[in-house]
Amino acid sequence: MQTRETPTEPADDLPERRDFFRIEDRIGLEVRKLPQSARLDDNFLNDDHLESLRAEFRRLDQDIKSQLASLADQDRLFTGLIKSLNGKLDTLARIMAFQQNPLQPDDWQDVTLSEGGLAFSASPQAWQTGDRLAVRMTLPPELFQPRAIAQVMDVQADETGGARVHTGFIRIQDGDRQQIARHVMRWQIRQRQKE
Repeated sequence: MQTRETPTEPADDLPERRDFFRIEDRIGLEVRKLPQSARLDDNFLNDDHLESLRAEFRRLDQDIKSQLASLADQDRLFTGLIKSLNGKLDTLARIMAFQQNPLQPDDWQDVTLSEGGLAFSASPQAWQTGDRLAVRMTLPPELFQPRAIAQVMDVQADETGGARVHTGFIRIQDGDRQQIARHVMRWQIRQRQKE
């Protein structure tokens, strides 16, 4: 399913026009409720120690991309080999990261995901409209882990006795939003290939 959504409007007042494409997917999802008094710039997922490594990785990745662009003009075969090796290293890094911090089976959920927010299932008492959540998603197959602060927009009871929690991202880094956008686009491409 691919539609567009405006996460900041109440569910009853949603117009037909939506701002983001959304998909139904199964992802790793870690959610923590934030205290109402919490500042939005605090690190609620306790992973500050990885931030310098992520910054270094992004810098190296940009260096490789810029050098590959100039190398492509000189030697296409060598450029193809370097791209393959870079992809192989990325895949190996994802495997190692996943083995070091595997999500439990309960952490994988069917969600509705877009650049603007997500909806997931929970017990009816778990969340209330207005709650702020620290969210970390693991997006397969790349295993990107975008993080965001989300606000619960609506909680709707479902037919199984649970609830569907609809959230909108109120704070998300541009890089994390771009990871979600790429994931949504790749998901759409895979769905078209299956048809």
